[in-house]
Amino acid sequence: MPSLTEAIAATTPGLLVGATDWCTHPPDLVVTRVRGTKNPDLAAIAALEPDLVVCNQEENRRLDVERLRERGIPVWVTVIESVDQALASMRRLLVEALALEEPEWWREASRVWAEPVTPQPVPRRVAIPVWRDPWMVVGAGTYTGDVLERLGFVNAFGARLAAGAVGAEDRAARYPHVDVAAIRAAADLVVLPDEPYAFGPLDGPEVFREGDGPIPTVCVDGRSVTWYGPAMVAARSYLEQVLAPWRG
Repeated sequence: MPSLTEAIAATTPGLLVGATDWCTHPPDLVVTRVRGTKNPDLAAIAALEPDLVVCNQEENRRLDVERLRERGIPVWVTVIESVDQALASMRRLLVEALALEEPEWWREASRVWAEPVTPQPVPRRVAIPVWRDPWMVVGAGTYTGDVLERLGFVNAFGARLAAGAVGAEDRAARYPHVDVAAIRAAADLVVLPDEPYAFGPLDGPEVFREGDGPIPTVCVDGRSVTWYGPAMVAARSYLEQVLAPWRG
């Protein structure tokens, strides 16, 4: 899990022996790569003889966790669905599970995100797509949704979706499948992060400029809205700056 890899590496360099192919931070991290979160190389992980494997409930499959445990490898599974939960979960991992000192970046991130939100007179309803073809958006009970709401915005898909907006099986999903018409109907603003799907100025905004009544869009650094850990320190000020033109 990239966020957790960065958190551990930033706290105690050299503690990690392996990471996924998607763990890009810190940029100078040199460890054995064990494929992705959904297709880990279990044999390669076992060969590293780790004292602990760190996973995330959202990113990693339960089957892989069980298979690692069957090999006698301890696995620590994090559950992170909000800013507060991210901070508490990472502190438990670092301080309790790994017996490390509380890192300075964690204290700074806690301070940054404890600052109150200045209420917006008319909060913008924001949709945050994470994929296209098919389109998927951030729903309820998500870290990304909580980040935007803490900045004074309303996650347009943060509550149970209205009947007919998406298929019945998706209404309670944390990342529901929707169509562009549903996004247009629900949102005043579309925030397009560059991960996990690489939305950018030429890939995403054009969809919401078409048709009757264009919807404004803003492209943002995906780490600022999807990565917890050291990235949280700068994320708030960055997002407040790039989203300032759309505050009510």
